[in-house]
Amino acid sequence: MPTNKNVEELYNLFARIDNAEDFRILLDDLCTFKELEQMAGRVAAAKLFIEGKTYNQVIKETNISSATLSRVSRCVQHGEGYRKFLSKESN
Repeated sequence: MPTNKNVEELYNLFARIDNAEDFRILLDDLCTFKELEQMAGRVAAAKLFIEGKTYNQVIKETNISSATLSRVSRCVQHGEGYRKFLSKESN
C-alpha cells in the first residue's frame, strides 16, 4: 500500500507534466492498457453526466459497471475534479 509520501510524490510528478503527449508517455509506463481503458471510461461517463444524461443512458453508452458509475456520479455531483477539468476542454 502506498504511503502518503509516495502519493505526494505521484501528485508532484503529475504536476510537472505540461503537455498531453508527456502525460500519455507517463501513463503508458504507470498503467496497464486495461487501467487506462477504465479511467477513460470514467471520464466518458462523467462527461455524459455533466451533459445531463441519465444513469441508464450513461451505462448504455459507456458499458461500465454500475458500482463504478455510482462512484463517478457521486464525484460529478459532490467532487471538484471532473467539472473543473472537463469544463476546461470547452475553453
